[in-house]
Amino acid sequence: MKTSTIRYIIILAALSIIGITITQIYWIRRAFDLKEAEFERSVNTALYNVAQKVYDISKTPPPANNPVKQLSTNYFVVMVNSEIDAGILEFLLRSEFEKRNVVADFEYGVYDCSNERMVYGDYVPLKTAKEKITTMKLPQWANKGYYFGVQFPNREAHLMNQMGIWVFSSIVLVLVIIFFAYTLFVILKQKRLSEIQKDFINNMTHEFKTPISTIAVSTEVLKDPAIVHQPERLLNYATIIEKENTRLRQQVERVLQVARLDKEDIGLKKETVDMHQVIHDAIKNTALALQAKHGQVACELNALRHELLLDKLHLTNVLYNLIDNAINYCTTTPEIVISTTDSPQGLRIDVRDNGMGISPENQKRVFQKFYRVHTGNVHDVKGFGLGLCYVKTIIVAHRGDIKVASELGKGSRFTITLPHEK
Repeated sequence: MKTSTIRYIIILAALSIIGITITQIYWIRRAFDLKEAEFERSVNTALYNVAQKVYDISKTPPPANNPVKQLSTNYFVVMVNSEIDAGILEFLLRSEFEKRNVVADFEYGVYDCSNERMVYGDYVPLKTAKEKITTMKLPQWANKGYYFGVQFPNREAHLMNQMGIWVFSSIVLVLVIIFFAYTLFVILKQKRLSEIQKDFINNMTHEFKTPISTIAVSTEVLKDPAIVHQPERLLNYATIIEKENTRLRQQVERVLQVARLDKEDIGLKKETVDMHQVIHDAIKNTALALQAKHGQVACELNALRHELLLDKLHLTNVLYNLIDNAINYCTTTPEIVISTTDSPQGLRIDVRDNGMGISPENQKRVFQKFYRVHTGNVHDVKGFGLGLCYVKTIIVAHRGDIKVASELGKGSRFTITLPHEK
């Protein structure tokens, strides 16, 4: 799929999600407002009926205007013409609220005209099993006549509980958004992997064609019967075929590493191995590459416990990859130092070089599959971006750890820690 097509799909999907979210928020707000208005109407009607019953009990005439006043979103006051018993008031409030299906917890209080203060009544838990609260105080009203106040401390929570379908739809929308974000992440990741694998195939094809073409040309020259009379030329072309064959074998081995990395079980064949000997074997395998660049490897093998249970072949390949990278990514004469020390975590192996170094942003990705560090003007470094990924996989398979520390222009240090068997 083209990048532009993916971009359009992402933009349209994002706009759709944003549109649905805005619509959902709008309708939730509308639904909340309707529930709020319905709640206030029910409370006003219930309090009006309570006031009428209070007037009947005290045998006083009701006022000409509406005795119920809403002072805030959750606080109502009701004017009465005489004193009222708190017990009777609570009974009337409970009865009227239950008739109107107002099941929110409330607290009430009666204003004492003689003392000019609000006398707290009680906290009435209609919905919850919460214990009664007797420490809260209701606010006073400027009116100095007889009145009682009713407050709903959990009004917002009560209204939200009444909006079950809207809460459910909001949860579904959030899940859809999360699923969309995850799908988008997978699409972009697959696209990136597709591009990396495409580059890998192109690179691999080029890497295979070059030695094959060189070997083909050399063999054509060797077919000439007259070449047997030119021993120097014969040796030269035979050497070319040997080098290209070695190069081709290394490329094939790297491709086979891809298959090994894709398997959950790498198939380690562990045995007791002298790690110092493994280091010497890896150095011996890179002797030709070192000689070509006039490089050298210094060993500082100070570890006392250097015999470990591990796969000798894989660990040799690990060190070979690190040394090979140190040689290839060095613009001067390679100077490599391999040291071993004992640590509480196990055997520690440091591979230091004087190469071009790795930038901080690349250090986070050097162990990723197919990832290759950009080498600027250095175009002769070949590979598939598998070496360090293979190194990381093998070290982790041995329950070890590998870290990189590097600075541009000053070389790199790879630190491997392999645990001792307990």
